[in-house]
This record gives sequence, structure tokens and C-alpha cells, in this order.
Amino acid sequence: MTMTSKTPNKKRQAKLTEFQLSIGEYLIQRLQDYGLRDLFGIPGDFVLQFYGLLEESPINVVGCTREDCAGYAADAYARINGLGAVCVTYCVGGLSACNSIAGAYAEKSPVVIISGAPGIEERVNDPLLHHRVRDFNTQREVFEKITVATADLHDPLTAFREIDRCLEAAVRFKRPVYLELPRDRVHSKPIAPHNPTCSVAVSHADALQAAIEEATERIKTAKNPVIIAGVEVHRFGLREQVLSLAEKNKIPMCATLLGKSVISEKHPLYVGVYEGAMGREEVTEFVESSDCVILLGTFMTDINLGIFTAKLDPQNCIYVTSEKLRIGHHHFHDVLLKDFIDNLQKKKIRTGKQSPKFPTREEQNSRAPDASEPVTTKSLFAHINDILDDDMVVVADVGDSLFASSDLTIHKHTEFLSPAYYTSMGFAIPAALGVQVANRNLRPLVLVGDGAFQMTCMELSSIVRQNFNPIVVVLNNKGYTTERFLQEGPFNDILNWNYHRMPDIFGSGWGFEVNTVGELHQSMKAALAHQDAFSILNVHLQPDDISPALERLAEKMSKTI
Repeated sequence: MTMTSKTPNKKRQAKLTEFQLSIGEYLIQRLQDYGLRDLFGIPGDFVLQFYGLLEESPINVVGCTREDCAGYAADAYARINGLGAVCVTYCVGGLSACNSIAGAYAEKSPVVIISGAPGIEERVNDPLLHHRVRDFNTQREVFEKITVATADLHDPLTAFREIDRCLEAAVRFKRPVYLELPRDRVHSKPIAPHNPTCSVAVSHADALQAAIEEATERIKTAKNPVIIAGVEVHRFGLREQVLSLAEKNKIPMCATLLGKSVISEKHPLYVGVYEGAMGREEVTEFVESSDCVILLGTFMTDINLGIFTAKLDPQNCIYVTSEKLRIGHHHFHDVLLKDFIDNLQKKKIRTGKQSPKFPTREEQNSRAPDASEPVTTKSLFAHINDILDDDMVVVADVGDSLFASSDLTIHKHTEFLSPAYYTSMGFAIPAALGVQVANRNLRPLVLVGDGAFQMTCMELSSIVRQNFNPIVVVLNNKGYTTERFLQEGPFNDILNWNYHRMPDIFGSGWGFEVNTVGELHQSMKAALAHQDAFSILNVHLQPDDISPALERLAEKMSKTI
């Protein structure tokens, strides 16, 4: 893969050169150049000077209650906006954000984490400054393991180039980067004039051509090809190209759980979510019987594979991500995901082929529950499926909230967010904040278990402060139900809260306690009508009640163990 360099537009270049921006000012300007409008974080003494610059800039600073929550919010913001950022103080702030940044790395979400640091002059004679852990490099060395690029902006000679390099890496690889800014370097000017540049990766022409030729031949001769669209289709903005490929050639499409909603689930070529035994049986059989499975931007994790119950023959797969390209057992190097999909979708490969036969979706013949019956996970998600509309984005936390969500029908693309690979509990509430900061017109429907809710629920305070209006559905089964499914024990039990009373704490919002199907319908109708603040539904479920998706997985695993 070759690299070419380019310089940003001349007006921007002249502005940056003429006014001799300081390191802090330059960083803010470059973030804006990449389309960043908002930033999440918590101030601290080592980063206060940079916060002062942010306050004077067009970037909106959104304060959070915890640094890890700020990371989750920035992650969700990046998934909607294309780039997110979080700004924290040294070590006590930065190290608190490690888990959420690690999740962003695992799930390819481009988040810029900016940390203040002790001043260079303060470090003379190795003093024991507060917040320090081992030495002054400890935090940066930790972040080297969970980001795609890091930089210490202590030297005005290199800091400006390092900012360019790291921001370019975040956008190119769709992964977090780390910038450490000593507090006595925030206002440092460049030693020599600096013009921002960025490099552009280019595919190896011969490798690209060979890959396209082999993929084309396989798709052309296949009897029943199918596309599995993954999360990178969204991250790299390739939805339209994938749709073009499918529509031109009448190829059915599936998604993974991590990539759910990357393609509208109302599209006539859409089949469903493929996730091994956890998915619907007819979808699983349809995909696994295909003689050409085209995996585009798909990371085949254990969750996507239904805890390894999926059965895909590599010989029948075209597997393309930003990191690798494999067709059958042939590997191709230095081919960009975008270039491969762009070139493939321009071809009309399957001329004269009949329209594909889609799997028949199994209709549920069970009667509608009576209004007086207790709510179950099945009846809860059936009702959620009925009320979803084009202005909602579903944010699902880890556990059965996530697994049950796989059966929801998402109307528009990229309207489903979850930590479906890294599976870090506590993602959903701060992610709802990030979603509405990125797009005020989207209303999050947050699906969260009571255990995950208790981890990060105080971020509702930030949601109230911003006058946002998510609908939070707490699946209250008094503990960690998915863990009970794996290993029963009292360690899975948690204290039962009156979740519907949370608005009393914040002095804002609407709370509803739900025990029956009738109460669910009434409460959801009221929540949808209340547009002025957040609503929270405390939905009581039995501790052993699980979703149909988890039931399918349990049944499959019971036959193989």
C-alpha cells in the first residue's frame, strides 16, 4: 500500500501559518477541520489552560460525571458524527477513561483522547507531583496499548506534525488516538512555520485488480450468493456502494450484530441478522447454505458468530475488511476496503440471473398477551418493535438487552448502537448523551439491564443538564441474567432500586413502573408523548426470563456440549 501526501486548502493553510497558532490553538483548529463540533470530558488542574482555550473556541464542551462515561459518550458521538473527542486531566482522569477507549479501539470508533499533563519545567529533579503513578510516561505507555497512535506534545518543534499524524490515523484506521499536552506547552508557538499535511493511502493496483477479478468470477458463478455487511461499512461510509452492489446483482443482504442497521432492515433485499445459533434459524440456514458468502467490513467475533455456533466454510467466503482481504484461501495484501467495494460495485456481475429466493420468516402464532399479564422479555421487545420509528436510534447495553435487540427491525441505517463486540456494561446511558449531542433530532431508545444501569446511570444528570429526552427502558430482573445463564450464584444478584423514581433525584424527567403488559403500553405511550425531558420505564421481569435469541443459543449449545 503506497502513501501520497496532500496539503489542505490554501486558505486554511494561510490562516494557520499567518497567525502562528499555539499548540493548543492548533489542536482545536485541526479538530474542527475534521468536523468535530463537540467534545466530552471533565476538567482538572493539569488541563485547565486547554479548557480555557476550548471555552473561547467554537467547540462545545459537554461536561460528564465520570471520565469513563465521557469516553462512552465520545464513542457514540463518533459513530454518528465520524470523529469524537474526550478531554481529561492527567492519570486520575486519563486512566479512568481507559476502559471506554479500549472499547472504542476494539469496535473501530475514532475517538481523540486529549489529556493534560504536568508541565515540562515542573518535572525537573523528578518531583512527586500529584496524580503521578510510576513515572511521567506511565499514562502514555498505557494508552499505546489501546490506541492506534499516541503523541507527547511537549516539543514545539514536533508537536504540530504529531497532531496531524495522530488525527490522520484516527480517521484512516477508525480507531482512537491519544494526545498528551503538558500544561506549560498549551500556549507554546511553533519554532518554525508549519503547514498541515496529510497522507492518503492507495491500493496496490495489481493486487486490487487480481482481487476484483477473482471475486467477480466467484460471484458470477455462484448459485446463491449473500452479502454480510459489517460495522466497517458504516465506519468508512460505504453503505451506498454496498447497496449498489446488492441491487445491481440482486444479492440478498444480512448484517452482523455489531453492524446491525448499517443497512435499513426495511430494504427488500435484507434478510436479517446473522449470528449463528443466536439468530433466527431460517437466516442461519440461508447464510450457511450459500456457496458464496461476501463478508464486507465484517469482524467475525464470538458474539457475531453466536458464541462460535456459526458454520461458515472459508472456501466459500470473500472476506474483506480494512485490515485483510481473503478470497477462499487466497490472501491479497495492500488493498483498501473502500477501493475493493468501489470497484466491485461498478460491475454488473450477475446478468440474467433470477431474483433470489429469500428465507421465509417464521411467523409467531402465539396469541397477543392480555393486558393484565406480567411483562416478559418477549412481550417487551415485541412492543418495542411496534413503536420504533424513523426518528429513533436504539442504544442497547450488554446482556439480554443486546441479544433481544437482534430481533428488532431498525427502519433506517446506522440507527442501532451497542458495544456488541467489546461488550462493556454501562455503555448505553452515556452513549445516549453522545447520540443527542451529535444529532439533536435523534431520540434514543435506551435498552439497559438493571446491572448495567447501576454502573453509569448518573450520566442522566448530564442528559438533564443538556435538556435531552431519551426513553430509558430498564430491564429489571434483579441481577445479571446473562451471567445466571452461564453460572448461577448469589454473586449475580443486585439491590433492587426504584428506578422509576430517578426523576425525583434529578428534579426532571418522567418515571413509570411497569409490571403488566397493559402498564407497558400505557407507559410507553406516555413516554413517547413527553418530549420535554427523559423518561424511564422500570420494567419488572422474572430473574430467569430470557429473550428468544438467548433461548435459541441455549438450545443449540445444549445439543453440542
